[in-house]
Amino acid sequence: MNLQPVLENELVLLRPLKPEDFEGLYAVAKDPKIWELHQNPDRWELPVFTTFFKDAISSKGAFAILDKSTKTIIGSSRYRIPEDNADAVEIGWTFLSREYWGGTYNASFKSLMITHAFHYFDYILFHVDQHNFRSQKAVKKLGGELIAKDGPLQHLHTRVATGLTFVLEKTQLA
Repeated sequence: MNLQPVLENELVLLRPLKPEDFEGLYAVAKDPKIWELHQNPDRWELPVFTTFFKDAISSKGAFAILDKSTKTIIGSSRYRIPEDNADAVEIGWTFLSREYWGGTYNASFKSLMITHAFHYFDYILFHVDQHNFRSQKAVKKLGGELIAKDGPLQHLHTRVATGLTFVLEKTQLA
């Protein structure tokens, strides 16, 4: 599977995240309100975001999300293939500018990612903190079903056992 295809619809363009996107993406990420329910609520701070951005680039699965009408970066998301499950791909590390919350943008770009992923995998996994009710609600709106309360979210620098796993099955959309 190509983890960084160019995907687009009438609202958004998803393209591979590039090092030169740092300033544009940090302009979105430096809003502390975006991270207040996140497991790493300090991600808005420049040193913490810099590490996150470097990890995103090295993942080779990260996207810049652009508003097609303004051609500006409004957020980021990422694919990751879990080491222990050849039938699944993860979608996560997602954040959007608050200007785009509560509307159709999250569903719009996630539907692009989901459609692409289901060409190759039977399951899509979403890992969400149990305190992040906004992300849980968004995943449920996409059709995600809670399958595990599995402790720490291993991709974060915290190891607090608050992780939830949601799954979306290809057969749900058939």
